Amino acid sequence: MPEIIIGKGEIFGKGVYANRNFKKGEIVIHYRLKKLTDDDLENLSEEEKYSVHTHYGEKYLYSIPERYVNHSSNPNTTQDIKKGCDIAFRNIQKGEQITTNALKDDI
Repeated sequence: MPEIIIGKGEIFGKGVYANRNFKKGEIVIHYRLKKLTDDDLENLSEEEKYSVHTHYGEKYLYSIPERYVNHSSNPNTTQDIKKGCDIAFRNIQKGEQITTNALKDDI
């Protein structure tokens, strides 16, 4: 059984949901970021371009499902870009949408 699932949300109509309970401090999602060159970026679809974020001066394409984690000003996860994951900021219940503060993306 997957720990997270994709359902309805705001990013291209999709969001990520907990498929089990997570405790504060647990890793909720591991990223599979793809580092992009300018040529790579130019050849992406519109959906993929929306899923590109800059970290430490480099552009990265977020994979599925992490590209569908929606922004919240009161998120239940925090990003750890160096470790490549979202960590539960508080306890998260099964069925709850996974959110993060996307404003912290571009460092």
